Amino acid sequence: MKKFITAALGMMLTLGVTSASAEITTSDIATSKYSSRSIGTITPLADGESYVKPDASYRSLVRYSFKDGHAIDTIFNIATARRAEGMNPLLSFSGYTMSPKEDKILIQVGRTKIYRRSFSADYYIFNIKNNTIEPLSKNGPQQAPKFSPDGNVIGFARQGNLFLVKLLFNNAETQVTTDGMPGKIQNGVPDWCYDEEFGITNAFEFSADSKILAYVKFDESLEGQYSMPMFQAAVKDGATTQPLLAGHDVYYPVAGSHYAKVNVHTFDIKSSVDRTLELPIDSDTYVPRIAFVEDDNNTLFLFTINRNQNLLNVYSANPRSTLCNLVLRQEDKYYIEPEEFLNIKFYGKRFIMPSERDGRNHLYLYNTNGQLIRQMTKGDWDVLSFYGWDEKSGTLYFSSNQEGPLYSDICKMDSKGRITRLSKKRGDNSAIFSSTLKYYIGTWSDINTPPFIASFDNQGKQITVLEDNAKLASDVKEAGFVKREFFTFKTVDGTQLDGWIVKPADAGTKKYPVLMYQYGGPGSNEVLDSWSSGFVAGGAFENMLLEHGIIVACVDGRGCGRHGSEFKKETYLKLGVMESDDQVEAAKYLATLPYVDKDRIGIWGWSFGGYNTIMSMSQGTPVFRCGIAVAPVTDWRFYDATYTERFMRTPGQNGEGYKASSAIERVKNLNGRLMIVHGLVDDNVFYTNSAAYTDALIDAGIVFDQHVYTGKEHSLVGTSTRKHLYDTMLDFLERFLK
Repeated sequence: MKKFITAALGMMLTLGVTSASAEITTSDIATSKYSSRSIGTITPLADGESYVKPDASYRSLVRYSFKDGHAIDTIFNIATARRAEGMNPLLSFSGYTMSPKEDKILIQVGRTKIYRRSFSADYYIFNIKNNTIEPLSKNGPQQAPKFSPDGNVIGFARQGNLFLVKLLFNNAETQVTTDGMPGKIQNGVPDWCYDEEFGITNAFEFSADSKILAYVKFDESLEGQYSMPMFQAAVKDGATTQPLLAGHDVYYPVAGSHYAKVNVHTFDIKSSVDRTLELPIDSDTYVPRIAFVEDDNNTLFLFTINRNQNLLNVYSANPRSTLCNLVLRQEDKYYIEPEEFLNIKFYGKRFIMPSERDGRNHLYLYNTNGQLIRQMTKGDWDVLSFYGWDEKSGTLYFSSNQEGPLYSDICKMDSKGRITRLSKKRGDNSAIFSSTLKYYIGTWSDINTPPFIASFDNQGKQITVLEDNAKLASDVKEAGFVKREFFTFKTVDGTQLDGWIVKPADAGTKKYPVLMYQYGGPGSNEVLDSWSSGFVAGGAFENMLLEHGIIVACVDGRGCGRHGSEFKKETYLKLGVMESDDQVEAAKYLATLPYVDKDRIGIWGWSFGGYNTIMSMSQGTPVFRCGIAVAPVTDWRFYDATYTERFMRTPGQNGEGYKASSAIERVKNLNGRLMIVHGLVDDNVFYTNSAAYTDALIDAGIVFDQHVYTGKEHSLVGTSTRKHLYDTMLDFLERFLK
């Protein structure tokens, strides 16, 4: 379960505005009036001096200089590229992939969603030298295409099967597998769980010499199949022109059930020999990553993790003999974060692996025999992002929170372990480095300042401002945004928690209702010194509520990230229990503030935040007057196996934990008026969660509000949908909080 929110259109409301400045409306928020500008998606090039990014219309790709940010040339233009015979003109593209030699580009046109990240699209091969463009395949849309290292072959998936296009043989298309069928067998592309919970869209790799293709085969035939209702009625001339009800099928393993059984194959591209590797795993083992060792065509690394996700085994496999040898084993008493194996970077015969083994996330250097060479970073702080390692000088580049859990900095560490902070401003700092680590594009913001983007050298010297968001800063000032303020407090057991609050200038002279916003999922953070903090970046949503006379506060409880693994994993086997206790403690603290009306405190959240809303209102302490739960989990037995079992194990192993973590089990303790919001075709948190919970509310005789959006998924995207949601939320708060 990942937090994601997408803005859509809203409408102007006139409920009790308290600010003298221009009114902030839901239309302003939903139409992204107060959104920051970025520089777009960039791809650093091999020369270390330049990068590529699309123009605003996605009709061309332009090369820019890292050093000064200036455009160098246009390497692709949709209007001037010479099309293959019979090929229709392209209006725009939606993505691109550079070939290893940077002489060709895969141009993506359109996309059809499969899962959260996975999609199919029509791809075209653009030859930079010849300025020609032609279809990758004429046999239907493609999924997850990838160049071989020599750039002469492109692999892709279609309907669960793998295909190869050989560019040196007149783009001849050959089929690698034949047993693929969505819902049964997927070759080289993931099922729902691997996509959603491991972030994987591609499960095949080429050897360094481009002669071997390795891929993961997913057998999802035992996964539960769920059909979600799609109401599609349309009437013309008095008759329906579409089915009144159609089903949208999803293969989704819930906690404790069967999920995809996997094995790993290798395919010899020249001889067409397919082999199954002798990987010693059981049917419940995950294989979330495979990777060929650089410059070693005979070594394929296989990363496996057990069902409880607390044991990581790394195998070295010979792609031809099929033999697999265990080279690394890592165990955690709780669970292993996916980032620990997904973010490993290879450097020839060595690799750098992040790990929380000492209680903080740090970097470790290994050789490809699995021998630990040394721990590279140490301290009571976390490596947040690993950017790269200059092997020659021994310099590491990464971001960390050495200044505290609310902050992040871009850092480098020399071969002697001396750390230099490259970012100069306190707040949220992130970077995109050039391929040679000579330059980086740095982005800085704090909780009240929009992102400032500039290019830097690797000493931290600013070169060129790329985007300062000055107009947004002016708009925010003109609208009278109130600055968010940080605070800390201690719970009854002495745990210190961080929070932020948005309150009016006259706070202290009168008392206001408070709405608490939270998420609370394992490892998440909502309280950061970053423009992105809050429901909508920049605090626009919170300022809108403030104009309606409602103070907004946010507190990160136990289970959140950046405080060490023990703090994060304290909620293990009992999700929602400590998290809801801490939201109750936060409400009690807020009630002591002189400008807060202790009898008018509400709480709301989305996804895990929706679950935490219900759990907090049902904790047993009547501190909340009302709450809004959007797309909530209500019982972890209804949620997916991969995410749930990482933190809860299976229902059979942890029955009491599942009971304690169930909002349904707490239904009779619900205090305050609750509104539940859910999309009927949510394929992340199934509507089953809300359906079961509302049944329990009805059985308990509890009055509640509910809004169901037909045809809408987890993020409730859609102009009229978001407009209606924001209107409904404000109306609910006006009636039950104010």
